[in-house]
Amino acid sequence: MIRNARPFVCGSFRSLRSMSGSDKVNLASPAVKQAEEAEVEGDVLDGELDDYDGVIINITKQMDSGDFVKALRTSMARWKLQGKKGVWIKLPIEHVNLVEAAVKEGFWYHHAEPKYLMLVHWIPDTPDTLPANASHRIGVAAFVTNDKKEVLVVLENSGKFKGTGVWKFPTGVVDEGEDIFDAAQREVKEETGIEAEFIEVLAFRQSHQVFFGKSDIFFVCMLRPISHNIQIQESEIEAAKWMPFHEFAAQPFVMKHDLLSNIVKVCSAKINQGYAGFTPVSRASASSDQKHFLYVNGRDFNKL
Repeated sequence: MIRNARPFVCGSFRSLRSMSGSDKVNLASPAVKQAEEAEVEGDVLDGELDDYDGVIINITKQMDSGDFVKALRTSMARWKLQGKKGVWIKLPIEHVNLVEAAVKEGFWYHHAEPKYLMLVHWIPDTPDTLPANASHRIGVAAFVTNDKKEVLVVLENSGKFKGTGVWKFPTGVVDEGEDIFDAAQREVKEETGIEAEFIEVLAFRQSHQVFFGKSDIFFVCMLRPISHNIQIQESEIEAAKWMPFHEFAAQPFVMKHDLLSNIVKVCSAKINQGYAGFTPVSRASASSDQKHFLYVNGRDFNKL
């Protein structure tokens, strides 16, 4: 985590700057930069270089805040000479004692997760180009319909729909690292006990300033039931049932709500007119071995 800067063994930086005439050296040369770095003495923090001339510090051992500040200042001076730009400090929750010290050294909060806080600093005297924290939350609504043109609906016992008597689709938030289609299947299973096969993304809605100032993307997904025996999630769901689609669409709240009424139109077009949504197609990533999913109009894509 901390290492000692190696001494510069070829003479001091001052001696390089004092040369004259034909002995003068290029002050931008690697030798001069090495000399400059050597004059920055003291312990430095171990950092992993990123792809954008930045450094990522991952604190893994307990440190006294005083020792941390000394090492951080030495490290920042050295990285500035090396032309580094963004510096990221990942502080696990057990190292919270270092937060105040980092902030006083010019770092600011970038994002926080349950077990760590990420702080960041921009070194050059230029506008920073650091990427902002994640800006969107992803949600799903599951339109589960059977061969009888019935739709799976729930009454919620919490949230804004509690006590309203409004029957709605199972909904939820996509977990970190979870695909949209997996999230839709999971939410249906958790809320109603129904096993369902993912068919398509029918539509999506984007809105802003929704959750602690973040934006929200909400995917309306169509699924086909594999099982039919409902077992509700009592902690969140008051009731669940199969309802004829036309009854769901005729609910006063749905009819007067602009977004919901348009979602109903899309769902109706799918079951009555063959509306084409987007199905996930597995594709290899260009940057890793991990598989990714491209959502395409399957009906037309398969004709290509």
